[in-house]
Formats: sequence, structure tokens, C-alpha cells
Amino acid sequence: MTTATPETTTHSGLLTGDAYGRLPSWSTWAFAGGALGVALLVLLAAGAASPTGVVVLGAVLFVLASSITSRVVEGPRRAADRLATTLVTGAFLLALVPLFSLVLLVVTRGSAAFGWEFLTTDMVGIFGDMTQGGIWHAVVGTLLVTLAAAVISVPIGLLTAIYLVEYGRGPLARGITFLVDVMTGIPSIVAGLFAFALFTLVMGPAYRAGIMGAVALSLLMTPVVIRSVEEMLRLVPNELREAAYALGVPKWLTILKVVLRTAAAGIVTGVMLAVARVIGETAPLLLTVGLITQVNTDLFEGRMATLPVFAYRQYEQGGTGIDRAWAAALTLILLVMLLNLVARLVSRWFAPRGAR
Repeated sequence: MTTATPETTTHSGLLTGDAYGRLPSWSTWAFAGGALGVALLVLLAAGAASPTGVVVLGAVLFVLASSITSRVVEGPRRAADRLATTLVTGAFLLALVPLFSLVLLVVTRGSAAFGWEFLTTDMVGIFGDMTQGGIWHAVVGTLLVTLAAAVISVPIGLLTAIYLVEYGRGPLARGITFLVDVMTGIPSIVAGLFAFALFTLVMGPAYRAGIMGAVALSLLMTPVVIRSVEEMLRLVPNELREAAYALGVPKWLTILKVVLRTAAAGIVTGVMLAVARVIGETAPLLLTVGLITQVNTDLFEGRMATLPVFAYRQYEQGGTGIDRAWAAALTLILLVMLLNLVARLVSRWFAPRGAR
């Protein structure tokens, strides 16, 4: 003779999990497969079958079927947990759709013209709808302009963040924070106009150089560096600072040897986020550095080619230029991925031993 498991209640009168069963681990996949199958049959019967429709209807049926079954078998508390898990997972997968579609589109369209010759040649002597030509001059220009922007913005951003976290008090700190918030929302075209106006007043209206683009990009990069470094410094436990002070270490040396070393990985990541924020900007570079067909390594004299401007001009040209534009976009994505990989290696090298 078998006896049923008695229902256990808490002091508030709620049923515990002992009164309900549990769905098997494979039930999620069973619900998903069944929901997609039913959705496909329904849409075929309605004559409106499409991959997108099957996925959307299947997702709705999956949520309904899994939630109702879980409520009956597992109880309301586990059913609510399963529903929340399903919605969060669905939101994550939905967010991945534009990312994967963008990467797939760029790789598919960009691979037509992408290759070693494309990466190592420039556009000297290339006219009209010729299939030759490459982006070496644009890669060099992008790296130089972005490096110059980082040299300008990273020290300013790092020192400003240190001041706000370690020293900043009173109206000056609040004013700096307000200005940083305002600069975060500046449109890129405004930064380009500022750099153009500044160098026009100082050097004359005909002056064009890579440093103009670097100054414009630094205006966009600096607030991102400040905000990211500031958050990383605030994450350093105060106990580490107090331990250093107790040993008689000066505050400046504590910041240099303890705080910055502890937050090194996050700081490098924040800098790379700022670089990724500006490396693909087109409007400021159109106004300041323009475009040429050959390599120019002098940041202070002459126009320079950059990948965003090159892609824009080639797409505007049409014909084989569209293939070059997609290949330039693919190169830009690969360049950002390479810089992020280098940043991770650097942050791992400089991070404290316990964090490696």
C-alpha cells in the first residue's frame, strides 16, 4: 500500500516543492520541437508558411505550453521561474539576431574583394570601374589617426577619472562630471566641425592633416575613457587603499601601485571600448582629413585616407566600388577584433597575479 506524500506548508501558508513533481531535463527541447512542429503545420494549413513566422509562432506556443505544463506539474513558483528563464533567454537570442545578421552580411559581401592584394595595395592609378586597387593607405591612415586620438584622450581621461574618484570634492568635481555627461552626447559631426574651425583659425582654411581628425576623434573618445576608468576605479575596494595608508604609503603612490594595478584590466577594456567607439566614425574625418589615393604617414601635413571615409566614397562611386566598400567594412571589423585581442593580452599581463 503506497501513501501519498503529504503537502508541506510554510508559516505563510505557501506550498513547498515537496507537493509537486519536476519536469525532466529534456522537456525544454521537447516543448521547443513540438511548438515548432505545430507552428509549421498551422502556417502550412493557412498558406502563410515562412521561417520567420514559424519561429515567432513557435516561440509563443513554446512559452504557453511550457508555462502551463510547469504550473500543473511543478507548481506556481517553479512555473514562474521557468517563465522568467524563458523570457530572459528569448531576449538574449533576439539580441543576437541583428549581430549575427550584420556579421554574416559583411562577411558575405566583403569576401568578394577581400584578399592579400586588396590589403597590401593602394588606389594610385585606379580610375573608374577597375577591379584592382586596395586599402593599405586607408589602413595606415586609420591606425595613425586613431593612435593619435588615443595619445590625446587616454592621459586626459585617466587623470580626470583619478581626480574625480580620489580627490574630487565640491563644485569643481560636480562641474567636471556635468561637462563629461554633456560631452558624451555630442554628435560626431559637431566634433568634426569644432576641429575644422579650430585648425582653420590657427593654420588657415586650406589646411588638412591627420591631426585634425585625431583631435575630432579625441573629443568623442575622452568622455568614454573618463566614464569607464571612473567606474573601474570605484570598484577597487577601499580596504586596499586603507591597508596601503596604514603602511605609510603616500596617496599618490597608493593610486599608482595599488589602485591602478588592481583596475588595470578594466581600464584597458574601457580604453578599447573608446577606441571601438571612434574608429568607425566617418563624418568628422570627412570634414578634417579627407581622402587620398596613396599612403601618407605625416599626421601634420596633407590629407590622409581612413577606412570609414574610403568605404563611404567607394560605395558612393558604385560598380566595383561597392565591393571595395564592403571589403573595407570587413577589414574594419577585423581590425577592431584584433585590437580587442591585443587589449585582453595586455590587461592580462598587467593585472595583479591573483586576477590572472
